[in-house]
Amino acid sequence: MIKRFAPAAMLLASVLSVAPAFAQDPPSSVTPGTKQFRKSVVTSGLAGPWEMTWGPDNMLWVTERTGKRITRINPANGAKTVAITIPEVSAPGGQDGLLGMALHPDLLRNSGDRNSGNDYVYIGYTYVDEAKGGHADVPDPRSPYRFLYTKIVRLTYDKSTGTLSRPLDLITGMPAGNDHQSGRVKIGPDRKLYYTIGDQGNNQLGNFCRPVESQRLPTQQEISAKNYAAYVGKSLRLNLDGSIPSDNPKLNGVISHVYTFGHRNMQGIDFGPDGTLYASEHGPKTDDEVNILTAGSNYGWPNVAGYQDDRGYVYGNWSAAPSCSALTFNADAVPPEVPQQKESAWHDPDFAPPLRTFFTVENGYDFRARGGATIAPSGMKLYRGGANAIPGWANSLLLVALKAGRVYRLTLSADGTSIVGDAEEVFKTTNRYRDIAVVPDGRAIYLVTDPTGRTTDSAGASTTALENGGSILEFKYTEQR
Repeated sequence: MIKRFAPAAMLLASVLSVAPAFAQDPPSSVTPGTKQFRKSVVTSGLAGPWEMTWGPDNMLWVTERTGKRITRINPANGAKTVAITIPEVSAPGGQDGLLGMALHPDLLRNSGDRNSGNDYVYIGYTYVDEAKGGHADVPDPRSPYRFLYTKIVRLTYDKSTGTLSRPLDLITGMPAGNDHQSGRVKIGPDRKLYYTIGDQGNNQLGNFCRPVESQRLPTQQEISAKNYAAYVGKSLRLNLDGSIPSDNPKLNGVISHVYTFGHRNMQGIDFGPDGTLYASEHGPKTDDEVNILTAGSNYGWPNVAGYQDDRGYVYGNWSAAPSCSALTFNADAVPPEVPQQKESAWHDPDFAPPLRTFFTVENGYDFRARGGATIAPSGMKLYRGGANAIPGWANSLLLVALKAGRVYRLTLSADGTSIVGDAEEVFKTTNRYRDIAVVPDGRAIYLVTDPTGRTTDSAGASTTALENGGSILEFKYTEQR
């Protein structure tokens, strides 16, 4: 089922009419957690873990981005079993390689030794294909990104050996680059495959002369030719064989794999039981977002970051500057040659505002002195609850943070369409949390960490000295009921 809500234009009108309420989303809108947990290290030595999920075999399944492998880990003793290593994976940068993974809902459903017939695992990764001719905006043939693309592959699991094999390409030749890959994959209640692709980090840092194309939609000619260049900054919806679902949204008269657009870098998606699709997204220096994704909606990037409120963000289009290559990129001091546009100058009736931002700041916020007002959200999990669930946590989103080294718990309304109250921060350590998994009874939370990178320590200072790099941590609820 594709979940649809009130028209996005109505949502936008309601958001703009209550702009002063956006003060709820500065850093002061976060409260410390009160529940007690026991922390332990399950395992360490993981090579760039990206996706982690609880499997039907009661094992933690993890993709290792730079390790190019899928590893199954026993949460009781940390023992690792490599299910497959994929030499084709190419990981020349910091956000490419072996990325998202989704387990088929029927995986290991049958008892006994016989496979169910749907013992499939779906993965997304970047790879090199010189036969495709290369990216025109990367003219140097020696660049590791000249021939880098993304594909989604189906693997078959063999219960008797505990291994994956028989790779089947579902879709190939999708965009890839050196930044903002996103790369999350989920199977929805509708048995469709959802995948996120970022804006490739364009219009900033070393890519500042490349335009953001998150608003560009594919043409029919491109889709017919299987040219997926316009898939940057999008969420995709695919049939389980990689084809285009007939009920996907028609955008600019074209039905493609594109489900939503106007995205920067979505590294977390999860479904509610009714099919509601939640997503977390990196903002620039402000306004990390939590969204509900609805078919055909536009999430505003790069014209809008967070709410369309003209607060803390102005779109500086470096790629449109005359002689862009002669400029020096500086996000805190945009030169006059760079065209700038306020959020309120852009209009689209299909714009969908976020449920919550981390964080919206007032104009005049001193980014150079105070740093960015973001948490760098990555994986996200809906905590559903149940008889043995942590009290008060049912129907919450658990959002992990890279730069903040903590998890933010967000309470959803009864219908799941809004967030109630302040965010609660839990599991604070000096780590970069990449993804999250929850044991089925809800009494233990597992977090997987980056091996390197920047976060904040217990005093709030920026640091690269991580406590548990490349590890899985268990937080077991201990408070008496």
